[in-house]
Formats: sequence, C-alpha cells, structure tokens
Amino acid sequence: MSSTAPDGQVVADAAREDTPPNHPGRRRRRTGRAKAEARLGWMLAGPAFVIMLAVTVYPIVQAFFDSLFSYRLTDPDAREFVGLGNYGVVLSDVQFWISMLVTVFITVVTVLLELILGFALAMVMHRAIRQLRGALRTAILIPYGIITVVSAFAWFYAFDINSGYVNNWLSWIPGFNENLNWFAGTGTSLFVIIASEVWKTTPFISLLLLAGLAQVSGDYEEAAKVDGAKPWQVLRRVILPNMKAAIMVAVLFRALDAFRIFDNIFIMTGGANNTRALSLLAYNTSIGRLEIGMGSAISVLLFLCVIGIAIGTVKGFKVDLTRTGGQ
Repeated sequence: MSSTAPDGQVVADAAREDTPPNHPGRRRRRTGRAKAEARLGWMLAGPAFVIMLAVTVYPIVQAFFDSLFSYRLTDPDAREFVGLGNYGVVLSDVQFWISMLVTVFITVVTVLLELILGFALAMVMHRAIRQLRGALRTAILIPYGIITVVSAFAWFYAFDINSGYVNNWLSWIPGFNENLNWFAGTGTSLFVIIASEVWKTTPFISLLLLAGLAQVSGDYEEAAKVDGAKPWQVLRRVILPNMKAAIMVAVLFRALDAFRIFDNIFIMTGGANNTRALSLLAYNTSIGRLEIGMGSAISVLLFLCVIGIAIGTVKGFKVDLTRTGGQ
C-alpha cells in the first residue's frame, strides 16, 4: 500500500511508526484507547454498579433520616423531629468516645500486626520452590476460610477459664496464674480479640502482598545486589517502593474491615470491661434499647469515620493508580 501512496503519505506513515512512546502523537492515541477501554468497562460493570449503589445508598439515607428524629421502637407514636440533637447527645457521651478509642486501638494494632506477619508469609510463599507454593497457599488460607462467628467461638472456648485449654498450655511459664480469667480485664480481653482477628485475616493480607511482590521485577533486586546493597536495603529501596499500591490496598481493605469489628467482641465479651466498639455500641442502642434515632446517629458517625479512613489512606499513600495500571 505504501508503494502506491503519495510520497507525503509514505513519509507520514513512517514518521508515525518511528514516533517515540512519549511523543504527543502517541500519547493522544494511547489516551483514545484508554477512553475506549474505560467506556467498555463502564458498559460491562455499569448494571451491577447501579444495583449495588441502590442497595447501599438506601440504608444510608434511611439511617440519616432516622437519626434526625427522637424515635423509640416501643413508642412509635411519640416520634419527634430533633434535627441534629441526637448527634449532640452522642458526641457528648463519654461511652461513645471510649468506644471510639477501643475501635481505633483495635484497628491500628491489628492492621500493623497483619501487615508485618502478612508480608513475612508473602515472602515465604514468593521465595518457596514451585512444588510447595500450592500447598503453602492452601495451608495459609485455612484460617481465612473459617466463618468469623465460628472462629470467635473457637477462640472464646480456648481462653475461657472453665472450658479453655490455653491456661494449661501456659502453666509452665514461671509466674503465670493457671486460674487467669482472660475475659475479666480490659487488657487481656483486648489481647484475645486482637489475636483472633490477626489469626483469621492475616492470610488475606498475605495474598494481597503476594500479588504486589509478583509485580517487583527480579532484575531490580539483582541490580541492587550487584551494587552492594544489603538485604534490608533491597527491601527498603527496591521491594517496598515497587509494591506500594498493593500495600495501600491491603491497608485500606483491612482498616475499613477492622474499624467495623463486631462479631469477635459480641461473642467474647459482649462489650464488657470497656471492650465495646462503635459497631457494638450502635447495635446495643438500636436493638438492645430500641432507640432507633440514637442508634442511627451512631451508625452515621461510624459511616463517616469509615469514609474518612478511606480518603486518608488513599491520600496518605499518594499512589498514582493510573500509572500503576500501565496507562
């Protein structure tokens, strides 16, 4: 085709073929392709997105609407509009701030421990020989496959003073009290709750970080070793920066999930000994005391906290997702 085309057209075709990848002309064509792919993605995921949005938005709007009323389920006729009065009562309640501190403490400690342990497990799976990778991943995933309620009951019965076996296992430690009641104090109760969370959800973190490790080119590590970098320097300068997006996703998912913790606390302590999280406080207010307006206000505040965590995590990591996606 080029032999019969005018000389100017042949030159233009050759110039386009030799255009560098970062040339404005190439960038325009790439942008057009990206737009086409994005349009196709919205067409494929659009219906499901609309349904999920409708299912999610309605409860949120209803909760906010109920939070504007003084409304007890036992006396629906006495429903009264109070505006933001419920929020003022909640924010001035000491129990709300205690629950907030407990929730933040559990979230920070669990996410930090899960990141450390999950990264260690991801490194083991990444470095393991090919024949053992499948078996390792299956074994590591077993805790994550257990239903949260079942896991919580298992940990409760393990540490219970009457039916538990942990005290017998730890009886050899000097100074350890065999009659220790783990759920009688705030510190020991939080220890069991956090341990159960870390045990169950660390496999999820390890899989996310393993996906990030797979994106780190081995050539970078070899080049750093040739330059004389020590293992910890390779980890800090090469591995971690190149899996920043995976770390952000892991922190985001687990922080949002940990901040809404409910099952473990409800089963192990029921919120006793200052172990009540925000989700349990909202449950006790709405279901326990049947104060729908006040419980809805707590739920809305919990939702706002979750939104703040999501925005703060994304802004804090400063990951360019478009660049990560290869566009």
